[in-house]
Amino acid sequence: MNTPIHNSAFFSLINKIVSEKIPFNKLLGMTVDSIEDDTIKIKIKMKDEFVGNYIKKNLHGGVISSLIDVTGGMAAFVSFYKKNTEQSIEAQKKKFSRLGTVDLRVDYLRPGYGNWFIASGYTLRAGTRVAVTRIELNNDAGKLIASGTGTYIL
Repeated sequence: MNTPIHNSAFFSLINKIVSEKIPFNKLLGMTVDSIEDDTIKIKIKMKDEFVGNYIKKNLHGGVISSLIDVTGGMAAFVSFYKKNTEQSIEAQKKKFSRLGTVDLRVDYLRPGYGNWFIASGYTLRAGTRVAVTRIELNNDAGKLIASGTGTYIL
C-alpha cells in the first residue's frame, strides 16, 4: 500500500531537519523530495563546489557518501516513527536527537554526472533501537551512480 505522508506535520519536521537544522546538510542544499511508505527521497543540485575531479567535473565521492548517509538515517527514522505514530512531534524530535550512524558502506558505481541527484532510502529491517537501510543514488537521467547500506541506532 502506498502511504504518502508528504503533507503531514511529520514530513514538515523531517524536511526542516534535513534542509535547515543540520548545517552541513544545509550547506549541501539537501531537501526532502518525498516520503512514501518506508522510502524517503532526498535531493541535491549539482554545484561547482561539489566537483571531485576538476577535469571530468563529476560529483565528489564525499558528497555522494554524505547524501547516502543522511538518506539512510532518515529512512531509519521514518521506520521508527511509523512504529510509534502515537507519540507527539516533540517526543519524535527528542528521539531524533539520539539517531546515529553505526556503519555505512558505499559502492561507487559510475561517475556522478548530472544537474541534480536524488537518493532513495528504505529500511531493510528495524528493531526497537537499530535499523538497517538500503540507499540508491541516481542522477537526473535516472542512472544509478552509487548504492549503500547503513546501520543506524536510535
